[in-house]
Amino acid sequence: MLALGLAPAAQAFETSARAAFVKDLTTDTVLLAKNADEPLPPASMSKLMTLYMAFEALEDGRLTLDETLPVSAHAMSYRGSTMFLDTTDRVKVEDLLRGIIVLSGNDACVVIAEALSPDGTEAGFARLMTRRAEQMGMEDSTFTNSNGWPQIGHRMSLADLGLLAERLIEDFPQFYPLFAEEEFAFDGRAPRNVRNRNPLLGLGIGVDGMKTGHTEEAGYGFVGSAAQGDRRIVFVVAGLDSQQTRAEEAERVVNWSFRQFKKAKVASAGSVLAEADVWMGQAGSVGLVPEADVELLVPALGGTDEIAAEIVYDGPLTAPIALGEPVAELVIARGEELPSTRIPLVADASVPVAGFGGRIKTAALVLLRQLNDQAVEQ
Repeated sequence: MLALGLAPAAQAFETSARAAFVKDLTTDTVLLAKNADEPLPPASMSKLMTLYMAFEALEDGRLTLDETLPVSAHAMSYRGSTMFLDTTDRVKVEDLLRGIIVLSGNDACVVIAEALSPDGTEAGFARLMTRRAEQMGMEDSTFTNSNGWPQIGHRMSLADLGLLAERLIEDFPQFYPLFAEEEFAFDGRAPRNVRNRNPLLGLGIGVDGMKTGHTEEAGYGFVGSAAQGDRRIVFVVAGLDSQQTRAEEAERVVNWSFRQFKKAKVASAGSVLAEADVWMGQAGSVGLVPEADVELLVPALGGTDEIAAEIVYDGPLTAPIALGEPVAELVIARGEELPSTRIPLVADASVPVAGFGGRIKTAALVLLRQLNDQAVEQ
């Protein structure tokens, strides 16, 4: 066991949200998961899935930003947050995207959905959303519409929302800046609905997306992302009782995520962390090294509790061994609040099979050791 002595466990985060999920994308570390795998009504946060599929269509040419789409009577019929579209409109795709992101337009979602649906209906698009989500690894998401309007069976887990937010950031960097836009005055027809509902934009804490949601059943929710320095997080909270509580809780989550954790370099690429015995090789051992620098997220405050690490492998290793071959793992435990992590270790040199004489010598040594062990037992 190798003691690293990095930091003690961070103070557990207490949240009034029914469910919460926080992930540090830079180090691929889940910082908080409260009821994160429970399928819940996501309200308008599920519009992120419609946006993801619209971005895919833009990328592969099925849509273009400047083409115009018709507005159906079904799209116009939606209440709640809308762009106030009607059936006489033909709306540019770019305006529809801003209408969804900034204005949370239920009608805008349906226009996109009907354009991309296999059968031209919103229900058909919802079924496509569910299949695509499953392909992306979102195991607890089922969609019955394109915008999160209350409907039986329309559910997402917060872990799935976090994954979706992560994929939006990583897969579509060209579109992600749209989420930071604070205002969109679509042709002046809705002067009271021009502001982005994201309560943390402009606070100077690095928040640059993504989407709020609210229905009576779901309560108040928020899926967001923030960047400070060289770190980025995604966070989701749901089931809060007011807009103010949602804003306050989301800000607390962001501050906690950046203030209570820091990146630490625990090993350098190519540094020998241990030697492993080799069986039947021209060398009796080989160095175990990480291929790249190992940087992990750890609690920010120092203390007496040590973060521990051990190197695990099935030994002795058997020759031949190739340079760079994965042969072991560095297993690091970071206290109760952070998950353990496993880092592959590779051989720092090639070890060919020993010649006949070397193999005979090795076999003789093993036999001699076994005889000695038997003599000690007797």
